Amino acid sequence: MVFESLAEKLQNTLGKLKGKGKLTEKDVKEAMREVKLALLEADVNFRVVKNFVNKVKERSIGHEVMESLTPGQQVVKIVNEELTSLMGKEESKINFADNPPTVIMLCGLQGAGKTTLSGKLGNLLKKKGKKPLLVACDIYRPAAIKQLQVVGGQVDIPVFSMGDKQNPVNIAKAALEHGKKNGNDVIIVDTAGRLHIDEGLMDELGNIKNEINPNEILLVVDAMTGQDAVSVAESFNEKLDIDGVVLTKLDGDARGGAALSIRAVTGKPLKFVGMGEKLEDLEPFHPDRMASRILGMGDVLSLIEKAQANIDQKKAMELQNKLRNQDFTFDDFLDQLEQMKNMGPLSQILEMVPGMNSKQLKNLNVDDKELVKIEAIIKSMTKNERNDPSIIDGSRRKRIAKGSGTNIQSVNRLLKQFKETRKMMKQFSGMEKAMKKRGRMNFPFFK
Repeated sequence: MVFESLAEKLQNTLGKLKGKGKLTEKDVKEAMREVKLALLEADVNFRVVKNFVNKVKERSIGHEVMESLTPGQQVVKIVNEELTSLMGKEESKINFADNPPTVIMLCGLQGAGKTTLSGKLGNLLKKKGKKPLLVACDIYRPAAIKQLQVVGGQVDIPVFSMGDKQNPVNIAKAALEHGKKNGNDVIIVDTAGRLHIDEGLMDELGNIKNEINPNEILLVVDAMTGQDAVSVAESFNEKLDIDGVVLTKLDGDARGGAALSIRAVTGKPLKFVGMGEKLEDLEPFHPDRMASRILGMGDVLSLIEKAQANIDQKKAMELQNKLRNQDFTFDDFLDQLEQMKNMGPLSQILEMVPGMNSKQLKNLNVDDKELVKIEAIIKSMTKNERNDPSIIDGSRRKRIAKGSGTNIQSVNRLLKQFKETRKMMKQFSGMEKAMKKRGRMNFPFFK
């Protein structure tokens, strides 16, 4: 889970307040002490923690909270609002040029994931109707140009390169002209990084900036480096006046210090977050939604957006009709698994469900490998077996288990679950028909 340890501690602390009918100033101060410790353990900047806790404390001991019917809920509401404010209040979007192309310059230290992010960002913008061009300006890191070309090929986006002998400033300038001639309305410049900040790197990036005058300078930092990421952001912002930050590997960051500190320390917004290794795993950053997820309130809007982007509506309607008529087969089940996998890891999807707090998620054995196992079992069935599982006898079960690399128990379990699902849908269908029939009896005009 994103921010796992922080989310668990905050939810536990605030959960104690929600259980009380009345709150005293002492209750609030004790809770804020625990919140402060949780944030510091999450590697949030000390100054940021101090200001945050003071704001929450000041608002929480006011009359509107202490004298309300649900003071604990009011404190949670305040924490949610202050967390949202801390991370930037609302989504910060890319500043697109009035006259294309929009030039986006990516910068950051080596290893932060700039090259992969170039492909992810290009892919995201392509889906929104843009025609991006990736530019290879990292001439120092071995195979950096080749990596960008591979990434570009995977998302079918052209890559502009002049090899590793040219000056990066000249490459960026030539790429701009190339993009204009070829109708590319977004140009994403992948610049070189270093293992640490040095004057040579900053001078080169400054020269590229002066030459191409980018609409956006996005700093790419690794979320898992915590306060180091914040220090890097401060340094780059001081030298380049960045427009925003992209946090990579946020899905692996159980603490969350960088995400909660960067906006407050640099004054620059978090624009995107990397939530996985796939080239589709880049999301616009929504402070309000992230705050809700940290506090176990879910993130319904992101869940809906993921579903809309990855689930075929026509297939969903067909499936609904099949379920009603008990025509649902293992092929349909397989199709649903594919669409579900496209939405991302199960743990991330469940985080977005309201009421699924960190404790519940920890107790759930959410293992994406189970989906792979189920997929293998179904694919080991014949067409007839998928359409009519009742023909799967003992010998067929052995063959399916062997073909899928699983065991007979796993095959039996899947068949049982499938049978129970069909039975349940039959009951629902029966209830629906009975209600319609009753409606006709009571209301003759009902059709």
